[in-house]
Amino acid sequence: MSVARLTTYNFRNLSSVALDLHPNFNFFVGDNGSGKSSLLEAIFFLGHGKSFRTSKVEHLACYDTDNFVVSIKDINDLQLGLSKNLETGITLIKINGERHARLSELAKNIAVQIVTPESFKLFFGGPKERRRFVELGMFHVKHDSSKQWREFNRVLKQRNACIRQNLDKATFDYWTGIFCQLSEEVAEVRSQYVSNLIAELPFWLELLLPSIANKVTVQYLQGWPQKKSLIDALNDNHEREQAFGYSIYGAHKFDVKFLIAKQPLESQLSRGQQKLFLLALTFAQAKLIARVNRVKPILLIDDIGAELDKSSRQSLSNALSILDCQVVITAIEEGVLQPFIDDFTVVNEERSNKAKYHMFHVKHGGILPVNNSVMIE
Repeated sequence: MSVARLTTYNFRNLSSVALDLHPNFNFFVGDNGSGKSSLLEAIFFLGHGKSFRTSKVEHLACYDTDNFVVSIKDINDLQLGLSKNLETGITLIKINGERHARLSELAKNIAVQIVTPESFKLFFGGPKERRRFVELGMFHVKHDSSKQWREFNRVLKQRNACIRQNLDKATFDYWTGIFCQLSEEVAEVRSQYVSNLIAELPFWLELLLPSIANKVTVQYLQGWPQKKSLIDALNDNHEREQAFGYSIYGAHKFDVKFLIAKQPLESQLSRGQQKLFLLALTFAQAKLIARVNRVKPILLIDDIGAELDKSSRQSLSNALSILDCQVVITAIEEGVLQPFIDDFTVVNEERSNKAKYHMFHVKHGGILPVNNSVMIE
C-alpha cells in the first residue's frame, strides 16, 4: 500500500491535516515539538490501533477535545478510517465506508514499520522489546499467528491462575499439557519466521554496515532450555513457579539476541552503527512482509539526522532506493536530507528534473508543502 492522502482531525498537536503524499518518499522538516512525530504517530496508529509513544489513548486527542479521527486513501482509492470518542470509549473503524469491529481488519490492508529514537530499546529494553518487534512482523507474515498467540495467552493465564491458587493436580496437569502443546506450536512458527529474517538481514547489512555484515550472529531462544523438553523444564522448576506465582518457561519467554564475536551487539557498536543495524533489521522485516502480504509496508523514520553522519545517510539513501516501499522521514534540518534529495531527483531528457519525493515544513502543528526547485511527479 502507498498512502495517497492522509487526513487527521484533533490528533495530538496537529491542526486539521489533509495531505497528499508521494508514493515513494516524503520528507517532513520542522523544529522539535512542531508535530513531525505526531504525523508519524497518526499513520502508525491507523496500522496498529495503538501509539508508539504512549499507552494512554486519551493523550492522542488535541488538548481540551474528547475525540480524534485518522483516515487514509491509498493509490487505488481504498479508504481506511479510525475515530475514537474518549467520552464514550467508542472506536469506529471503517473500510471503504463499511464499519468493522476489529482493528486487525485495518492491519490486513496497511503494514507499518517504524524506526524512532525509542527503537534503541530493542537493544537496551530487554526481551520484551525484541519480542514486540518479532510479533509485529509475524502478524503480517504468518497470518494465523495472532489468533494462535491469543489462544496461547488465554491458556497461559489459566495456568498461572492454577499456580497462584494452588489448584488440584489434575486441573494443573490439564492446563500444563495444553500450555506445553501450544508453546511448542508457537515456537515452531516463530522459529521459521526468525530464520527467514536472519536469512534476509545480511543483504541490508552489506549496504548499511559492510564492515560487520559477516560478523553478526542472531540467536533465537525459544523460551525454555534447548536441551530439555518444556514439560521436563517445568517439572524440574515446579517449586520455583510456586514461589514466583507464574510460568517461568514457555513460548512467552522467547528472545532474540544479536551478537558480534559472541558479545552483545550494542556493546561493540557506536550509537550511529546501532541505528544502522536497526534500519537493516527493519528493512529485512519489511521485505518479508512485502513478499507474503498483498500490501507493501510503509516505512516511517523519525529524526533521520540523529546519530547518522553524512556518509551513513548516503548509505541509507542507497538502501532506501532498493527497498521499494513508501517512506516517510522526519528531520529537524533540511540540510541532513541532501543525500536523499540528490539521489531521489532523476535527471532526464523529457523533463529537466523529476523528483521522487514530496517535502513539507511542519510548524506549530501546521503542515505546508515546500515548492521545490524540482518538479514533483
